[in-house]
Amino acid sequence: MDEIPDNCKVATTLDMIVGKWKIAIMLHLLHNGTMRFNELRKVMPSVTQKVLTSHLRELEEEGIIKRVTYPQVPPKVEYSMTKYGESLQMILDLMHDWGVSHLAQKQRQQSRQLFENDNG
Repeated sequence: MDEIPDNCKVATTLDMIVGKWKIAIMLHLLHNGTMRFNELRKVMPSVTQKVLTSHLRELEEEGIIKRVTYPQVPPKVEYSMTKYGESLQMILDLMHDWGVSHLAQKQRQQSRQLFENDNG
């Protein structure tokens, strides 16, 4: 990481992956491989069609996912991670591990506070 905070590109990374459903989309594609639009909707039932479409387009524009349309009726569209997008796997894994650790830390802190309040 660059030692000069103004040159740090963490914000660039976060700007690309932040969106209520973007990480979920990427994780489903990383773990399940190629998926159709309706398959993504099924595994994320709370996402609206409009938001899912928007996030898929943004991820495609960034080169993170690939969209393949097959010329048939009805149209068949499949989404998958690009090789470039797959490079996010390690980052997402590290973020997950940090999240697990953070939740455990919060639990320990809450337990200490309860103990101190009860014995205070």
